[in-house]
Amino acid sequence: MHLRTTLTTTAAATALALALTLTACGSDDGNGNGGGDAAHEHGDTSGAAELSGAASDAEGTVLDQPFAKPELVLTDTEGERYDLAEETDGHATLLYFGYTHCPDICPLTMSNIALATATLTEEQRQDLRVVFVTTDPERDTPESLRSWLDAQDPDFVGLTGDFDAIQEGARSLGIHIDPPTVAEDGTVTSSHGTQVVAFLPTDDRAHVIYTEGVTSETFERDIPRLLEGELP
Repeated sequence: MHLRTTLTTTAAATALALALTLTACGSDDGNGNGGGDAAHEHGDTSGAAELSGAASDAEGTVLDQPFAKPELVLTDTEGERYDLAEETDGHATLLYFGYTHCPDICPLTMSNIALATATLTEEQRQDLRVVFVTTDPERDTPESLRSWLDAQDPDFVGLTGDFDAIQEGARSLGIHIDPPTVAEDGTVTSSHGTQVVAFLPTDDRAHVIYTEGVTSETFERDIPRLLEGELP
C-alpha cells in the first residue's frame, strides 16, 4: 500500500506554520518480498505558510522565516557519531528524511540531487553537504544505507539511529514522520517527508524547501547559488 496524506505542522522555534506532505510507502516484508499493488491517495492541502513569491512544484520555495537547523546527533554510515549541526556548520546543506526501501520518491529525489552535484566543480562538491536521514532505522543499517547511497553519490552522508530522535529532528522542520509498521502479512510501511530542506552556509538556517516535483535541472541551477549563501 502506498498512502499519501497531507498535514500541517508548526516549528516552535519560528512559530511558522508550513503545509507539507507526508508519504507512507508500503514496501516489502523485510525479506525482499513485495507488499502488493501500490495505491495513491491524496489528502487536502491546508494551513498557512509564510513564503516569498509564488512557487511551482518544479521550483524551490523560499521561506520568509527560515528554520533553525535541528540539534540532531545520529550514527553515520561508518558507524561514527554524527552531530548534524556541528558537521554541517558553515556549509550549504541539503537535508532529506527518507528510507532505502522506498519504491519511488526517495530514490528519485536523491537521484535528481546526484545528477546536479555531478555538474559541480570539485571545490563545490567538497563544500556541499547532502544528508539523507533514514526514517526506517530498523532496516537501514549503516552498511545498507552506505551501499544504497553509493549508487547515488558516494559523497552523500547517510544517518541512522534512534527513531524518536529522528522524528523529533524532522518535526522541528515541520516534517511529520510516523514509526514504521508491520502488517500481518509482513508488509512494512514506512513514512517519509517529500521535502528537501536547504540550509545556507551564512547562517546555517533553512531558507528553501524543495518538494517532490523539483527536477535535477532546478537543483543544478540552485545549488551553486546556495553554496555562495544566495537564495535561488
